[in-house]
Amino acid sequence: MNQPLDPQLLATVAQFTPEQRLEYLVKEVVKHQKIWILTDKDGCVMLNSDDEDCAPVWPSEAFAQAWATGDWADCHAQDIDLKTWRTRWTYGLEGDNVSVAVFPSDDEEGLVISAQEFDQELQQQLNKRKVN
Repeated sequence: MNQPLDPQLLATVAQFTPEQRLEYLVKEVVKHQKIWILTDKDGCVMLNSDDEDCAPVWPSEAFAQAWATGDWADCHAQDIDLKTWRTRWTYGLEGDNVSVAVFPSDDEEGLVISAQEFDQELQQQLNKRKVN
């Protein structure tokens, strides 16, 4: 279930720029066919950034759960298979005008992109995997 984070990987990823975190997230999501969110009693945890509602996403259960501290200590990591994300969540988020907070760091810094842009990133990575 929840594998602990490799300290070396954690240290490496902590140094990533927001763009590198996006690239890492997309590769891991496509590789494992899962994306991770945090949930609480009300559903998916949402963040606010510059007047935008955002759904934060992570590449693994361990990264998501590691982020669940402070105000989010009662949250739990939940996986969504990639097919469900692409067929339901992308359109649901777009329809609700909710963006994606890409793999936010511990200090809540990260890239915020539209669900459609995130889906395009996933599709590009899926296409690369088919070629290789």
